Amino acid sequence: MSTRQLDRAFNPKSLALVGASDRAGSSGQAVLDNLVSAGFSGVLHLVNPRHQEIAGRPCFKSLRDLPEPPDLAIVVAPREKVEAIVQEAADLSIPAAIVMTEDPKPGADSLFQHLRGIARRGGIRIFGPNCHGLIAPRVKLNASLLAQPVRVGDLAVISQSAAVMGAIVAWGHSRQVGFSGVASLGDMADVDLDDLLDFFALDPMTRAIMLYVEHLEDAKGFMSAARAASRIKPVIVVRSGRHEAARRTGTHAGNLATTDDIYDAAFRRAGLLRVPTIDALFDAAEALGRIKPFNGERLAVIANGGGVGFLAIDQLLDLGGKLADLSPATRDALKLLTPERWSGAEPIELAAAASPADYGQALSLVLQDRANDAVLVIHAPSVLADSQEIANATVEAVKKHRRAAINAKPVFVVWYGADPAIDHVFEEARIPHYERGAVAGFMHMVKWRKAREALMVAPPSLPVDFAPNVSKARAVVQQALARGKSWLAPVEISALLEAYDIPIAPARLARTAEEAAEVARLVLGRFGGCVVKIMSRDIVHKSDLGGVALDLRTVEQVVEATGKMLERVATEAPHAHVDGVTIHPMVRRPNARELVMGLTDDPTFGPVIVFGRGGKAVEVINDKALALPPLDLSLARGLIERTRVVRALRDYRDVPAADIDAVALLLVKLSQLSADIPEIRELEFNPVLADADGVVVVDARALVAPAQGRTLAGCNPRFAIAPYPKAQERRITLKNGTAVQLRPVRPEDEEMYKVFFAHVSPEDIRLRFFAPVKEFSHAFIARLIQIDYARSFVCVAVEEDTGLMLGVVRLMLDADHEHGEYAVLLRSDLKGQGLGWKLMKYMIEFARAEGVKLVEGQVLSENQAMLSMNQALGFRISDDPAEPGVKKVVLDLTRPPAEAETQPDPDAGSD
Repeated sequence: MSTRQLDRAFNPKSLALVGASDRAGSSGQAVLDNLVSAGFSGVLHLVNPRHQEIAGRPCFKSLRDLPEPPDLAIVVAPREKVEAIVQEAADLSIPAAIVMTEDPKPGADSLFQHLRGIARRGGIRIFGPNCHGLIAPRVKLNASLLAQPVRVGDLAVISQSAAVMGAIVAWGHSRQVGFSGVASLGDMADVDLDDLLDFFALDPMTRAIMLYVEHLEDAKGFMSAARAASRIKPVIVVRSGRHEAARRTGTHAGNLATTDDIYDAAFRRAGLLRVPTIDALFDAAEALGRIKPFNGERLAVIANGGGVGFLAIDQLLDLGGKLADLSPATRDALKLLTPERWSGAEPIELAAAASPADYGQALSLVLQDRANDAVLVIHAPSVLADSQEIANATVEAVKKHRRAAINAKPVFVVWYGADPAIDHVFEEARIPHYERGAVAGFMHMVKWRKAREALMVAPPSLPVDFAPNVSKARAVVQQALARGKSWLAPVEISALLEAYDIPIAPARLARTAEEAAEVARLVLGRFGGCVVKIMSRDIVHKSDLGGVALDLRTVEQVVEATGKMLERVATEAPHAHVDGVTIHPMVRRPNARELVMGLTDDPTFGPVIVFGRGGKAVEVINDKALALPPLDLSLARGLIERTRVVRALRDYRDVPAADIDAVALLLVKLSQLSADIPEIRELEFNPVLADADGVVVVDARALVAPAQGRTLAGCNPRFAIAPYPKAQERRITLKNGTAVQLRPVRPEDEEMYKVFFAHVSPEDIRLRFFAPVKEFSHAFIARLIQIDYARSFVCVAVEEDTGLMLGVVRLMLDADHEHGEYAVLLRSDLKGQGLGWKLMKYMIEFARAEGVKLVEGQVLSENQAMLSMNQALGFRISDDPAEPGVKKVVLDLTRPPAEAETQPDPDAGSD
């Protein structure tokens, strides 16, 4: 995942079209026509060995024959020539190439694989193959096969489908909506969704990103890029395949998790605004392209007729929105403009013959009212009123409000039967306007804001006040794997859950009816009733074969049930190896609700948590919600709230409410178990009984397999989201006695960073960033605090008494986790206290523990304090050949620590 050289692709000073043609209907001609008609102002070279000129432009035989290498090569050549052309581009150090040629051949010898190899070896960025190109309207670049011209705007489009990209561009053309950039990804041999999300997230000309997704290859990279982008600006996503069937697994929880459910959970956790259709994408884009995100969710409705107003309110409430109230003063003022029949409640009903002045005044009154957060204006045409004049009056009221208000409220309009002239009025004023979909557009904005707020949560890798016996749990799993077992036995599951303080009805093994009698006497004496279950790792669902007997009250009943159960299983499942039966206490909780919760392992996103209504009919009821771990209590409660069963957990009639906090805590423990024990691939608790007294797991299943991949900071390597690494927190003391906490940076640290920068001198800022920084904007600080814990180490030093930030050290790792680039910065008034030395030492310690092989950085030659520290820490210092006046410092971590790393602190201010 990298934005390297993508700026050269979207802002080229020169480009070459390889495969240019004058043949009607060819891709070479279509792309050339688009390049010329868009007015690309840079240097355009044509390459085709069979032509000397095309359309009056000279034509070169190859890229090597060009006067100088271009910034971008566009390849529309036959498939058999593409590999050689792109290799030539890489040899010439051309930064980027767009490969539009189709690649129908799968496998190791595919064009896809060859281009991926060239990109990795040569460093060239490659779009495609099977890519329909990219568009950068601000530089008048249309290197695509799309039919419509594209206006300049602030929406970016990233699409895995050329057809969807074309549909979005056509919509924008018809509605005069502009774009900051448009890209078709094709088969993604190199440039992928992650790269472009990172690129457009940091693009100051992009307000929002529109994303079409079909499938993902690198879930971790996508989640990292999507979460970072969503923290900065809205990202709207639409995905096809919503009705894909679930994979069949050995647990009900796994069977409940369809592929699209998992994608939906991932999009939600990444803070993306998911919409179901292309039309909904347009509804959201209409709003996001014209108004800024806003706080609040109360919508006021003004309409020139009760019917259309009430229909809008119905849709608002159907979508989970909130209808605004009216303050008494506003209600009284509006009564002078409304018919006598108006009740004084929403919707605000104007007469069919309402004048433009009435519309403007009503809208102004509602915009001034603090009882709402946004306003929807609806107009149905009438021969009694001039629709365009009313549109003009509405726009004037909005403009007046924008001039007067610090945080202007958004206004959405529905103008039935609007002609192009009316559309133009609203477009010029950047007011989102619809013939339908306005309420959906409003709700998309509300949902995006809520998603962004949820995104700021950074769950710790270990919940507070929870100390599981991880070594005991690992021993249970490792012993089962050593015996070649995949499904844990009930006794093993009891031990596993006990290590995480998860209450479960204990299981005791009995191999014969006689042993069952002995165990039953103990269980019956304590609990008064027991349950018998067949014990076989080969039988997935015991009750299907009569392998469960409930509420047995006597030893004789247990012996009889055991005998019948063993006999029936032997007849109906002769292949199954049966170890006997397990005896469990009969749990009686008359007011308990049956729940299901569990883990399933997705090929793309890794572990996924499932929660919902439990019992034997769990898959038929299909009441469930999914989430990606890690979870904290807040995220767990949010997961519970997204199910229908949450209503049953609350009190009703004479049944007291269940302990929802206990349910949420159990979900957090389940998440932590997955983080600590990556060998667990499937885990199900069904049923979980929940009532006012807490929760208890009645039955559980667990599938284990050897772990794959390197554990990251003690966490399951299959996690798509790395948890906040609480284990990295530590306490140090400075030379002056100040107590300081070292901890990983968090998304909520933005305000702390702003105060910190106020205590760093302009000179230290210049030494750190190699240039003056005029403004520490939200986007600037977001780049520093919105990180992926799996590939980044950013440790802030915070004074314990005041909560003030004193310094920070960063280590940004490459995709292979072998190379890192560091930077460090301190408050300018803290030099000489040893903080710089301690931060650097901690960063190096982390890098060694993570298996990083090389740490390097760039230091201005004049920054002698930092260079002295680098030398004392064992860094090799040399001139940077690519940057005059800059030193390159490199620490080889494959060698043992140098003695110099323990020398006294020469300290430094910044790097």
